[in-house]
Amino acid sequence: MPKIDVNKVAEILKKNEVDPALLRRVIEELNLAAQPDSGDEDKPPPQKKQFVILLSDPEGRLPKTDFAGWILQLPEDESVATAQERIFKAAYEYNRSRKGKLYPAKTVGEALENVPAKHFKEVELWVKTKNPVLMLRTDNEIPKTETGKNVRDE
Repeated sequence: MPKIDVNKVAEILKKNEVDPALLRRVIEELNLAAQPDSGDEDKPPPQKKQFVILLSDPEGRLPKTDFAGWILQLPEDESVATAQERIFKAAYEYNRSRKGKLYPAKTVGEALENVPAKHFKEVELWVKTKNPVLMLRTDNEIPKTETGKNVRDE
């Protein structure tokens, strides 16, 4: 909808000989409506969030270094061991397409970042994060407080 200046509206109403009392009320309402909403300007931009994968490692079998990975989804009744095979199939299909021939996916990371979702959907795999996310380790224990009790017990 085109925006029009309140003063221009007032001039048009004056030309058409509108009652001065009515003209004043209409202009006041238009001025109120034209003022920006102060609540919207004061809001800070929404905070950007990131995904993190937290791995339970109570026996300390994983190395101490950080990992990066992707969040994927596949049907509940399917084995998670088929995830890599599904990525490969989607990448092969993409690489056979016209765009894939120009920009082929050569690594798993490139496939997850660049292959369109329709290729993954065909193999029943859904990529939740196109960019790798950090994975953290935990020993799956809540530390005790200085008194020796668990935080829940207090």
